[in-house]
Amino acid sequence: MGVAVYPGSFDPVTNGHLDIIDRASKVFDHLIVAVLENPRKNAIFSMDERVEMLNSIVGQYKNVEVDCFRGLLVNYVQKRNASIIIKGLRAMSDFEFEFQMALVNRKLSENVETLFMMTNNMYSYVSSSIVKEIAGYGGDIRALVPSQVYQRIKDKFAAHFKNV
Repeated sequence: MGVAVYPGSFDPVTNGHLDIIDRASKVFDHLIVAVLENPRKNAIFSMDERVEMLNSIVGQYKNVEVDCFRGLLVNYVQKRNASIIIKGLRAMSDFEFEFQMALVNRKLSENVETLFMMTNNMYSYVSSSIVKEIAGYGGDIRALVPSQVYQRIKDKFAAHFKNV
């Protein structure tokens, strides 16, 4: 069914992200998980670290590639010869923001469509922000993140909060 791009900050990647990757990989011939540099967000992990974490969990998928980009999403999508943007939704509040972004992207490029995928209800409360907050206080995040990245997140927060 063509090429799709699943963009996000993935800071850090969660089980909710993995759910969307898994399901989208079954729908599209090629799925690009695209880590974006978002200047509005204060990332804990570098872009390279986020790409490495994602690569550690997508190896099982033959049609999934991890990449990164800066700038406008529609420009990146067109550069990669894709026509679909995948956006995961947890709640109505996600929809309002993502709907607005989809309309803007459509205005910037009529050739790019946005496909919304509802996350599995098991992960509807999970966000990268919540994972960071729990990890920052030393809480158990094992049920919220892929096992391949759990230790990296724990180590990052141990080092980060030792200096505070």
